[in-house]
Amino acid sequence: MNTLQPHHPQQCQHLMSVTARPADVFVRGEGAWLWDQAGRRYLDWLQGWAVNALGHCPAIITQALQAQSTQLLTPSPALYNLPSLELAQRLCALSGFDQVFFGSTGAEANEGAIKLARKWGRTGGRNGERAARREAGAGAFEIITFDNAFHGRNLATMAASGKAGWDALFPPNMPGFAKATLNDLDSVHRVLSERTVAIMLEPVQGEAGVRPATRAFLQALRELCDERGLLLIFDEVQTGCGRLGELFGFQHYGVKPDILTLGKGLGGGVPMSAVLAQQHCSVFEHGDQGGTYAGNPLMCAVSLAVLQELSQPDFLAQVRERGQQLQEGLLQLSQRHGLGEVRGAGLLWALELGSDNAAEVVRACREQGLLVNAARPHCLRFMPRLNSTAQEVQTGLNILDEVMNQPGSGATESR
Repeated sequence: MNTLQPHHPQQCQHLMSVTARPADVFVRGEGAWLWDQAGRRYLDWLQGWAVNALGHCPAIITQALQAQSTQLLTPSPALYNLPSLELAQRLCALSGFDQVFFGSTGAEANEGAIKLARKWGRTGGRNGERAARREAGAGAFEIITFDNAFHGRNLATMAASGKAGWDALFPPNMPGFAKATLNDLDSVHRVLSERTVAIMLEPVQGEAGVRPATRAFLQALRELCDERGLLLIFDEVQTGCGRLGELFGFQHYGVKPDILTLGKGLGGGVPMSAVLAQQHCSVFEHGDQGGTYAGNPLMCAVSLAVLQELSQPDFLAQVRERGQQLQEGLLQLSQRHGLGEVRGAGLLWALELGSDNAAEVVRACREQGLLVNAARPHCLRFMPRLNSTAQEVQTGLNILDEVMNQPGSGATESR
């Protein structure tokens, strides 16, 4: 029985206040929709920040949870379990990588990738030059990351991120992350040094407002890493698992990294993440890496079910089709209301508003029954479920249009 009454935020006083939340308390989700405690329904274009790849409470996930929960919850990370072995095999077969480490969060996966790259650098790297540098007292450990990047909220991944103001939150900051500018190869060369061991980036910077890397830039980074004996790491916590219209974001670009991190959509709503590595850089030794819930069979069973659905014939084609519908609708909205740029791919999109009123637009959308995200004060982000219907996409676009027609929306009257 629910004991909280709707719209009484003072009853949430026992939760640490770490983010601004509306007063609504949500109690049920199904497919594209969420219901609050007052019984009001919302079209959800947040989906847990791209976590619910198949929407809320899909049968394929609830069935996997129920079946696995009657067999084995967790034996211990010191023992093998069948779902983790099957999931590792499936991920490697689908991605072309060789080995996998499982975690619970994207930040955990990204920290695992950072640790793996540093260990790789200390054990000789691709051509043995790393070992010589280490013996000379100048070991390579720096990872080039990018301004406005977001890699997670633990100390290492916050240092790797390029989010404004984070460098002052929890000093002293972890060293070893030189910052470059997305799509600016010269900026990468300026921070490249003998201490560099890897380059790490999101193919699309989600938290920065869905800002994609260009194909030419990622190809240039791949060539640079090959020439200099560096690792290329893609953070696909948000862009992986079908979000860009391909199973993995690197397939959308045709550029394969050495290390790939996954999260969010991999679990379809449960805590699940992974570090995928090619054989030449899979250098962890016993005791180097681990975690209480690493390869938890309950979570792995869910991820197997998610991948089974994403791998169905025509599933990704439908993601691309709905993505095109959303893109075209946003472009029309932008033109009709005098808004700004539309950016993205698959079912990850952003709309520039032209003014810093995104929070007000988010509130107005919520009042009209649509949940969206203000990625930046001037920018909305949209992350609907991957199996969205054409009607759901049109419903969301209609609500956005209605909100932009309201006085004070910030839209420029260009009609």
